[in-house]
Amino acid sequence: MTALKQYQRLEAAGLWRPSPDAQRVNVVVSIGDATLTICDLRDRPLTHWSLAAIERSNPGQRPAIYHPDGDMQETLELAADESAMIDAIEKLRRAIERGRPRPGRLRLTMLGLSFAVLAAVMTVWMPDALRGHAASVLPDVKRIEIGENLRREIETVTGPLCTTPAGEIALGRLASRLPGPEGPARIAVLRSGARQSVALPGGTILVNRTLIEDFDEPDVLAGFVVAAHLRASLRDPLNRLLGDSSLWDVAQLLTTGVLPQEVLQAHARALLTAVEPPIPDETLLDAFRRWAVRSRPYAYAVDVTGETTLGLIEADPFARDIPPPLLSDADWLQLQGICTR
Repeated sequence: MTALKQYQRLEAAGLWRPSPDAQRVNVVVSIGDATLTICDLRDRPLTHWSLAAIERSNPGQRPAIYHPDGDMQETLELAADESAMIDAIEKLRRAIERGRPRPGRLRLTMLGLSFAVLAAVMTVWMPDALRGHAASVLPDVKRIEIGENLRREIETVTGPLCTTPAGEIALGRLASRLPGPEGPARIAVLRSGARQSVALPGGTILVNRTLIEDFDEPDVLAGFVVAAHLRASLRDPLNRLLGDSSLWDVAQLLTTGVLPQEVLQAHARALLTAVEPPIPDETLLDAFRRWAVRSRPYAYAVDVTGETTLGLIEADPFARDIPPPLLSDADWLQLQGICTR
């Protein structure tokens, strides 16, 4: 978003309440990459809100009160004198709202899509073409919104994400060390789940806590993040989601910007149990080289015997030269405790 860039250095003081029965906390609010970051007075992140999913409880009134879309229990209050931040949030909300489909403008499109769906039933190639078109035309804000909704469905199975203030800081440093194809990685830690790493629409990568707690160094976790980046580049996570959707669901997404909740629920469970096809060693090694991550630790984590991952072990691009550190020892210890709360 063009409007986002001018606000990325903006900060404001506010009052944050995680739940109605909790005390309000003095916080510092800043606008980041697709998120509103809420930190305590020691600059430790407390939470991140997606800019695409911020709602206002009292439009036009001051102080301004905001909450995440669908969760009015958690609130953020910005005083009247924080007008710069309030105006910035409102401008971004208006920009996002303008990007949403308008029913009045979509009547002709809906009529056309009715014929397209009918044609899809009659042909072989049309289903994939329609899904590919939907994935290509959705704006980044909508991709992030879909990814956040999908993450919430995953959390109903795995439990809430692991988070501690110090662990989030360490995780952010690892994410900056392993940027995604379109900017810094966004990594979140699952409490349970069969999958070790998976990329969601919008760029978030979910990793299993075992990658942090069962190993003595961050190289294994970094390896699975690199693999998730690579799989996302080989197959768009949104396209994958649409592949599990019916043509009617895809048409509904194109006309209303919304996927049915049951589609997200089914795909969330599929992601946690799916067996991923192997990535060729040459492709993996090239990715490890570009991200400056050792492939040997990842290879032994995939197969403790090393028999099926011998190519990654023997051709480790950093078998002799040590790459820049992924995390300091102190950060790694903090990250290993991210699921203690």
